[in-house]
Amino acid sequence: MTTNQNATTVPTRHLGATGPAVSALGLGCMGMSALYGESDRAESIATIHAALDAGVTLLDTGDFYGMGHNELLIAEALRSAPAAAREQALTSVKFGALRTVEGGFTGYDGRPAAVRNFAAYSLQRLGTDHIDIYRIARVDPDVPIEETVGAIAELVEAGHVRHIGLSEVGADTLRRAAAVAPIADLQIEYSLISRSIEEKILPTARELGIGITAYGVLSRGLISGHFTRDRELAPGDFRGMSPRFQGDNLHRNLDLVDRLRALAEAKGVTVAQTAIAWVLAQGERQGADIVPLVGARRRDRLVEALGALDVTLDAADLAAIEEAVPAGAAAGERYPAAQMAHLDSEH
Repeated sequence: MTTNQNATTVPTRHLGATGPAVSALGLGCMGMSALYGESDRAESIATIHAALDAGVTLLDTGDFYGMGHNELLIAEALRSAPAAAREQALTSVKFGALRTVEGGFTGYDGRPAAVRNFAAYSLQRLGTDHIDIYRIARVDPDVPIEETVGAIAELVEAGHVRHIGLSEVGADTLRRAAAVAPIADLQIEYSLISRSIEEKILPTARELGIGITAYGVLSRGLISGHFTRDRELAPGDFRGMSPRFQGDNLHRNLDLVDRLRALAEAKGVTVAQTAIAWVLAQGERQGADIVPLVGARRRDRLVEALGALDVTLDAADLAAIEEAVPAGAAAGERYPAAQMAHLDSEH
């Protein structure tokens, strides 16, 4: 495991056989608007600017993150960014989640009429004439995926969307969707402690020429090296309901982090950089087909995450990491039971 002492430059990777070239790390913007407690708007915009300046081109959001707040935030950041950076930025947007005034989730809507409606609102909030990658956040169990993807394909034909993506779908659904229209990428959780995609989903995506944008690469901060055993979560932080952050589960999971920390420190890198570099390495084994999304809300966390691009993991490093954090070692599910039920990828 070595680091390059030169300034970090962000290489590019293609999202599948039909998708665009994007930065090898993307910026997940959700936490700037929702689910992790209060955020600093000025710092959020500064972080997006810093990411663009560093060469990050992929900005990931959802129309339901803060009920439109996140899209408006990204639009503000892009308006105030240098023209060259703005022109290079690509937006990846998830849609379909139904919300209440109080912020609750009540299901997903993948009907074609709803797809067109969601897209119209996103285009207005983002202040753009097209969305680069558009995907339903979770499969609507009452609407065949063929109908939802077909509606996005119509938006592509009309020029409102450039590429079709999917999110948290299983291998069978991936095949059905790909039979309707070209799929650029599958966005799905993938990290050292969330590896269920390796059995069927990842091989299927590779067979079909579909890229992976991996979210949760630091498991919502759990394996970042910064989460402590006595940390009190802020009001509104959804990790307070996450099984992996509860009681004995938290302590068992942080025991895994301690093992990873020992490896990282011996090589002079951080835990977060090691965890991100591990995900990058899984893509490098198969033609650079995995793009990790890092959910940095602050510039210092962004700088740390970008440092993962300078970390090289050789065969011995990867074996040591596997021994320290073997597949299936995490304690607790990645979502509460009610949310797990919405994951086509887990069925």
